[in-house]
Amino acid sequence: MGKDLADQFPVAKTVFDEVNDALSQKLTEIMWTGPESDLTMTTNTQPALMAHSIAAFRVLQSEAGLSLDAVAYTAGHSLGEYSALCAAGAIDLQTTAKLLRTRGNAMQAAVPAGEGGMAAILGLTLEQIEDALTNSQVDCQVANDNSPGQVVISGTAAGIEQATQSLKEAGAKRVVPLPVSAPFHSRLMQPAADKMAEALSQAEVKAPQVPVVANVTAQTVETPDDIKRLLVEQVTGRVRWVDSVSFMQNNGVTDFLEIGTGKVLSGLIKKIDREVTITAINGPDDIAGYKSHH
Repeated sequence: MGKDLADQFPVAKTVFDEVNDALSQKLTEIMWTGPESDLTMTTNTQPALMAHSIAAFRVLQSEAGLSLDAVAYTAGHSLGEYSALCAAGAIDLQTTAKLLRTRGNAMQAAVPAGEGGMAAILGLTLEQIEDALTNSQVDCQVANDNSPGQVVISGTAAGIEQATQSLKEAGAKRVVPLPVSAPFHSRLMQPAADKMAEALSQAEVKAPQVPVVANVTAQTVETPDDIKRLLVEQVTGRVRWVDSVSFMQNNGVTDFLEIGTGKVLSGLIKKIDREVTITAINGPDDIAGYKSHH
C-alpha cells in the first residue's frame, strides 16, 4: 500500500511521515510489511487508506499537474469522505489522520465483536430491500447504497440473520456476509457518533477549496459547521453513493479519478453509469499514464 509511491516521490514519503508523526506510530511499517491482521483492524485501516489516497493525490498534483482548479468536486465513500475533505483543503493531513484513528477506535468499541454485522444484498432494488426490512421489522438498516443491484445492510447479528431470510424470500440473488468487525453505518454506532462529535468539536475545519459531496446528503457541503455535523451523522447514517455520483453527473461531471487503494469505486461507478470515464490512480504506473494523457 503506497510503498512504491513513497520510494519514488519525496512528496508521497512526506505524507506517510506526517501520518506516522500524527499517530505517534509507524503505521507505514504495518502498511508495507504487515502483518495483514494488524492492517485489517479498523483502527489502522482507516488512516492507512487515507494516507495512501492523499499521497497519490499529492503526487498527481506535483508530478502530473493536477490542479484543484480543474476539480469540480471531491467525494469519498465512508472513511473516504475524510480523504476527500483533506484533498479539498478542509482538514489538514495530521488532523485527518488523528480523526480517523479516533473513528476507527470508536467504531470498534461501539459494539462488542460478534454482536453486529453487515451483508451485501445482490439482485434487489433499494426500494425492495427497504420494504422487506420494514415488513419484517428486523434490527437492521440500509448502510450503503453502492450501485444498482448492490446494497449493504448493517445491524445486529440476529437482525442480519432474520433479514437474510426475508430478503431471500423477496427475491435476492445472494446475500453475502461482509468480513467486517462491526455494524458500520447503523443505529448501533451511536456511541461512536458521540465520540466523533466530541473529537470534531475540537478539530480545526476550514471551508473546502472545492465543494465536497457528503455521503449522507449526496449534496455539497461547504461550511465547517456543516462538515462536522455531517461527519457525525455519517457514522450512523447511510452512505448514499449512487445519489452522490448522480449528483456530480447532473452537475456536469464526466470524468472521475479514483485515487488511493484499489478500484472498488471505479467498479461501482461503472455500474451506476457505463458512459463515464473513470481512471484509478494507485501507484507510479497509473500516475505516469495519467501524465501522458494530460
